[in-house]
Amino acid sequence: MERIHDPVIFQNAIDGIDLKNNIIATYYLSDRMPGVDFIDHYKLIESIAIEGSTGSWQRVEEESDEVREMLSGKLVGYYEIPTDDEYRKSAVIQLAFPINAWHDNVPMMLLSIAGNCFVYSQNLRLLDVTFPENLVKNFKGPKFGVEGIRELLGIKDRPLSLHIIKPKMGMTPKQTGDQVYRTAIGGADMAKDDEMTSDTYNNNFRDRLKYVMDAVDRAKQKTGKRLIYFCSITDDISKLHDKAREAVKLGANGLLITYSVGLSAIRDVTDDPEINIPVMVHNSHMISSIKSISWPVFTKLLRLCGADQTLTPTYWSSIPMVSLEEGLRCQHIAQAQFYGFKKMWSMPAAGTYPGLAPILIPEYGKDIIIPSGGGMLGHPDGYTAGAQAWQQAIASVMNDVPITEYAKKPENKALRRALEKWGYLERPETPWLRVAPKFHPKPFKMDD
Repeated sequence: MERIHDPVIFQNAIDGIDLKNNIIATYYLSDRMPGVDFIDHYKLIESIAIEGSTGSWQRVEEESDEVREMLSGKLVGYYEIPTDDEYRKSAVIQLAFPINAWHDNVPMMLLSIAGNCFVYSQNLRLLDVTFPENLVKNFKGPKFGVEGIRELLGIKDRPLSLHIIKPKMGMTPKQTGDQVYRTAIGGADMAKDDEMTSDTYNNNFRDRLKYVMDAVDRAKQKTGKRLIYFCSITDDISKLHDKAREAVKLGANGLLITYSVGLSAIRDVTDDPEINIPVMVHNSHMISSIKSISWPVFTKLLRLCGADQTLTPTYWSSIPMVSLEEGLRCQHIAQAQFYGFKKMWSMPAAGTYPGLAPILIPEYGKDIIIPSGGGMLGHPDGYTAGAQAWQQAIASVMNDVPITEYAKKPENKALRRALEKWGYLERPETPWLRVAPKFHPKPFKMDD
């Protein structure tokens, strides 16, 4: 007799799986079949588990029970989500994939947990991935992370500001260096090329590095602080590693790589002991997968593969791509305990301006980098004042002074001018859960 649902795939619980040798992938799926009275959700899940491992839509004789036991995906958690729609089935499921199918081969791992599975369900989203000890031991994680970059900058206890060089492309190396100098003397802690910056007719990374690092050194003579510049080196994988090494030899103190090169290419660069400078990963390429893969999954993958910092979405940005909770979860994942790896910087990004500091810092904590392009360079008094405004906004929060009050001080003119142009935002207060507003407590002053 052949079982309808293969026990090798289904007769498992997370308590009984070898957690040192299996990845646990957590998904949400929801499917609707109007007019169909009977939906066998397990058959759909079986297809997902098999497609990401040993099989196809039709089992063949060589796919033995032994092969499935050793290599197939297995259901270890099924949590149905109740619905009043009789034609819908929704659930959160957990699948275990044995790492001996691909060991620490990242591209193959992604085929299992985030490959053809997405064709099987109308709404399937990878929510989380739990990595096993015997996989993680082959990875190094961030070289610098939060602690290392703080040491490089000599900044112990506050958020960092980062100047995004604009426009995205078209500037000469000298123009780029001049722009960085102006924000560096204003107090910017970091600067980065835009992710779209590449070698063009009037600019290449070698010349750009020369001019920018000269500007960084000149600014240090004036301020005493050496800004970290993340130079864009994104390129074909056949060129990327050599480009990174060359940038280090030319004096780079930071590298910018985009997610579009692939996780294994990022890992290849960060694993190299000769590339001993921080690496930032820009993840705009990930946006195309946002409906299928949660942003915290990407964050965990980047930390595993050695990124020191990466951009993360925030609900308060000009392009709020994910929920408040999903954006904040990226910071939790970036800095949670994770097999002893260094904490990774999160960077709540897109359309930020100084008036957001009172929200972003309390939400994300002091260990964040706040990147700003137009919200720094668009300051009415110029680039240097834009950088000053960010430092003053950060100081207002760290000193527990309302930003509008802090901006009134004569020495904080840059912040005042920024607030006059862009304003500021007050975070809505969360109501008292289920209690009606009429029952909310009210302040009461006792008579003397």
